[in-house]
Amino acid sequence: MKSHSRRGRNVDWSPRLVRVTQEDRIVAITLGHPLLDDYLRFVGARARTNTWLAVAYDLKVFFSIITKEPAEVTTADVFTFISVQRSPLHGTNVVRLDDGERGLAARTIKRRLSSVSGLFSYLQARGEAHITTNPVPRGLPTRRPTRLGAHSVPLIRAPRTMPRVLTAGEVDGFSFPPGSAATLSLKLSRCG
Repeated sequence: MKSHSRRGRNVDWSPRLVRVTQEDRIVAITLGHPLLDDYLRFVGARARTNTWLAVAYDLKVFFSIITKEPAEVTTADVFTFISVQRSPLHGTNVVRLDDGERGLAARTIKRRLSSVSGLFSYLQARGEAHITTNPVPRGLPTRRPTRLGAHSVPLIRAPRTMPRVLTAGEVDGFSFPPGSAATLSLKLSRCG
């Protein structure tokens, strides 16, 4: 691996997501760093393929923005990552349609932070690279306890959305096998 400089720091690697397949099935995912690749093997043995890919992509994004070795990542770096993720991607006049905000959705940022936190918890548990704490905070401290008794609030607040109720016409558009529980439930709901 060639050493190069990004954002003023020298790093010996650049995250590159590589999928290894056999017979149309992913058997390995790597990013080109031994600690990250070990963690991805661990995730791959425990999670479904889509989760495995999402974690790999989230770590690739994180280490593309925070260009440090995993052992050098600090909480300040995590806050920088959050700030970059919240900034507009395609200019200041582009907003999300669902909430009118700029940057990535809160749920996406929370998922990415969860992936990064999982990596550091794994490395901490294994005693790897002298990592003694997880740089991803669980929340921001408060002076007074919240109504649930906690002394912190979440780093990112994701909106709580209610499911949209389907109209009768939308339900009729679904096709359920005759005799299934869904067909019976649909018939019973129309009786009342």
